[in-house]
Amino acid sequence: MITATFHCEGKDIVSFQVEGHSGLGDAGEDILCAAVTSAVRLVECAVNDVLGLEASVKTRPEKALLSLKLPGGLGQTNESTCQTLLTGMMVYFTQLQEEYPDNIIVMEV
Repeated sequence: MITATFHCEGKDIVSFQVEGHSGLGDAGEDILCAAVTSAVRLVECAVNDVLGLEASVKTRPEKALLSLKLPGGLGQTNESTCQTLLTGMMVYFTQLQEEYPDNIIVMEV
């Protein structure tokens, strides 16, 4: 099962962690794992490569884990952009959870 955890401070998402495999299909052919990985990579690239914010990213391939933590002091425009990206990803994962309830769980803490 994939576990996607979004860490919040007040109404803002400050970090997320995605861990595990969905078990929906064989490795390399799992459409749910591919969808989740693609969304995570898109957000990470947008935050770090496009916006240049240097968010902290940690990976542990042996656990199929990736986490991202936003830096502090982003300023209003970058904070708003990051919240849109992270909230969009959380909504997308929640929709995937509704479609695949045995394969992905989304938590907000």
